[in-house]
Amino acid sequence: MTPTRMADWLDLLTEDARWRDAGLARMAERGCGATLAHFALPPERFEISLLGCDDARIAVLNAEFREKPAPTNVLSWPACERGAAQPGAAPDLPRPGPDGPPEELGDIAISFDTCQREARDFGRAFEFHATHLLVHATLHLLGYDHISPQDTRLMEGIEREILARMGFGDPYEDA
Repeated sequence: MTPTRMADWLDLLTEDARWRDAGLARMAERGCGATLAHFALPPERFEISLLGCDDARIAVLNAEFREKPAPTNVLSWPACERGAAQPGAAPDLPRPGPDGPPEELGDIAISFDTCQREARDFGRAFEFHATHLLVHATLHLLGYDHISPQDTRLMEGIEREILARMGFGDPYEDA
């Protein structure tokens, strides 16, 4: 395991060395940072913890927290509930003041194996798919979800906007 602290707002623990070699720290700073910037949230006022792991580890986490004993691509645990009261509505975003410690947004775990397999199956570059998953997970930390069709449309639309600004294509095209 390799703990890394790249940007002051990002705590990264790499359990799978393949993530280090693939540049998870760079992808996370870019993807999570772009998501916060989309909402004019200064990254330095927040903290995100990220675990880069493999399918075996994420399957344990998925079983423990979601009662689904199988690997998944990414999991997120928001530090507090921010979800909108009505389907399709935007959640209340955090608005920390300029002083005081950074606000903890929550934790993300991402599996190299599933990410690599999905990227290959979707015919996408690994970096594109991993960055999309990090944007997706950061939106969950901010209170966005895809429980209802309205929530899904809202969340996917925001993901498309963020990724387009980063120079990536539509993550849902041909998916």
